[in-house]
Parts: sequence; structure tokens; C-alpha cells
Amino acid sequence: MTMTNDDAIARARAFAAEHITPRAADWERERRLPRETITAAAEAGLCDLLVPAALGGKGLGIRGMAGVMEALAAADMGFAFSLVVHNNHAGAISARGSDEQKSRHLGPMARGERLGAFLLTEPRGGSDAAAITTTATLRSGGWVLSGEKAWVTNATHADLLNVYAQTEPGSGPRGIAAFLVAADQEGVERLPGYQMLGAHATGAGGFRFHDVALSEDQLFIPPGEAFRAAMAAIDLARVVVAAMCTGMLRCGLDTAVAYLKEREAFGGPLSDKQGLRWMLADVATHTEAAAALAARAAEAIDAGAHDTAVRAAHAKKFATGAAMSGLATCMQALGANGFRQDRPLARHLAAAKMAEYLDGTTEVQNIVIARTLFGR
Repeated sequence: MTMTNDDAIARARAFAAEHITPRAADWERERRLPRETITAAAEAGLCDLLVPAALGGKGLGIRGMAGVMEALAAADMGFAFSLVVHNNHAGAISARGSDEQKSRHLGPMARGERLGAFLLTEPRGGSDAAAITTTATLRSGGWVLSGEKAWVTNATHADLLNVYAQTEPGSGPRGIAAFLVAADQEGVERLPGYQMLGAHATGAGGFRFHDVALSEDQLFIPPGEAFRAAMAAIDLARVVVAAMCTGMLRCGLDTAVAYLKEREAFGGPLSDKQGLRWMLADVATHTEAAAALAARAAEAIDAGAHDTAVRAAHAKKFATGAAMSGLATCMQALGANGFRQDRPLARHLAAAKMAEYLDGTTEVQNIVIARTLFGR
């Protein structure tokens, strides 16, 4: 059944208030992705947002999903990004998968029984996404997958892996294909989750593949198409990351404004001090600008525009920078109290730093933008 953007965002806000805000600080202390809350998100209808209604999903566009993730990230960006990756994976299967793949995977993913993950980055590859050394070698009756992937969101609990591998070493992007791999297949090794500054609810980690035998029907996107599909998925994720940064900024502003209204010093409420008021006014302006860039990029993707990559780059570059500086400003407005873990600002600031790396660093966004400026 198709869901409107407004209905989806309202549902996300209610879910965040009930399931994320009361628990997010505990997830960070425990350094874990809360698998049980993924199940609750599925029950709330938040795990098949990009799947068309004809296939049983919610039928949202990118603008709608960005609004949902903005609402969730205001409570915890790490958990929100876990759902971004899962929803993108389900959406990709609904758009590109075979009938058998759709039938096998979409139902369990919508119910939260099967958590998805996107495996492109490698330990030595970093920002050079095309420099894939994981190989898929064609054999009689299927393929053999070998290699290692790093910085995989949902890695600690993922069930269904979208693995990008090189089928023709030396051929660059045109030899890259994508495969649907079960995390419990023989030869798949799940590596320990990363210990990070924050955002542990992403469940970030890695996988190794030791000569994993894949059947022919596990080929998801063939060579010649997979790398372009991966780049399109990354553009989508960049837009949603920008929206999530906007959500964290709005939380930071709400927290700081409420604190300054209540706190008295130097003969009156801190909210009367022009210096503090203007600090937060600048944060508010940057928040609105980030939201506008994210919305513009999301609408471009939904409309099938030709310049979506550069719009996504602008949105992510600006919003992540605004989140880093704006959240630090909101923390400063609270004084030492902003540094305490019983308030969300320090957790959001750590997540904002992670956002600067997700789906391409700020420097990578500059590459995309500069190529457009100089006609390449």
C-alpha cells in the first residue's frame, strides 16, 4: 500500500520517540547495532520504503525517504543509516532483481527478518571505488567469490549481502558485477565490528570471502551495469546523509534553545544574551540551507534529472560541514553541560564526523563538483 511522504515522516517521528530516543545512548555505550529495533522498525513499516506498492512496499521516492531518515537521525544517525542501507538494498532488488530474487528476498526484508548490506569498499580501496580486488571467477554452474570488504554498514548483523566484485581483472568498472550472497554461506567470514568514535548503531564492520561458491541465480547486476548502479546508489545515499545531518542540527538547536531559556546567569536568562542568540541564529540559517540543498537533490533524483551526482555532492558536502560546526556551536552554548552523555549533542557530533566519510569524503564531493565546473 502506497504511503504519502507526510504519513511516513509522521510514522518515523513517532517511532523515534518511542524506540530510538530512550535507547540510543545505551546502544552507544554498548557499541552495538540493536537488531531488535530493526524488527520494530519493520513492524512500523520502515523497512520497505523504496519498494513499489505493486510489490508490497510503501512506494516512496527519495524525497520521502530522506524525510523519514531526517526524523530518525534527529534521535540517532547511526540507527537511521542502518535503515538507509537496508532500504536502498530492498529498493535495488525491487528495481533490478529477477522475479525469483524479488520473490525470495523482498518479503523477509520488509518484515525485518533479513537485514541487507552494501559491500563495495575494500580495505585498500578507500575512496577509489572502482579499484576492486575482490574477484568473482566464472565456473561451470556459477561463480567463485574471493576477497575482503570493509566499512560495511550492518555488517555485525547483516543477512543478505550485495557484494560488488571484479569479474575480469584489469578491466576496471566494466568488469564489476554485483552478487546477492547470504551471510551464512560456506566460506563467508563475518569480521568483528569496528570500535569507533561513535555511531556504533551502524553495525560497521567487514567480511572476507574464502572461495565462496555462488550459483548462477546469485548474480544480481551483470558486468557493464553494476558499477553505474553502485554510483547511483551512492548518490542516493549522499542525499539522505545530507537530510540526516539536517535532522541532527534541528535536534541540536532544539536542545540548545531549551537550555538557554531555562538557564540563568549574570542576572538573567542566558537566552537574553545577544552573543548566544546570534550563534544559534547562524546555525539555524545553515540548517535551512542544508535542508534546501538536500530537498533539491532528492527531487532531482526522483525526477530522473541528468545532474543528480553534482546536486548530491553539493548537498552532502554542505550539510556534513554544517553539522560538524553547528553541533559544536550548540554544545558550546550549553557550556560544559553540552559535553555530558546524558544529552544528545556529543553523540550527534561524533555521528556528524562519521557522516563526513560516508559515501565519499568531502574531498570526493569536491572532485565531483570540480569535474562539473571544468566540463569533465
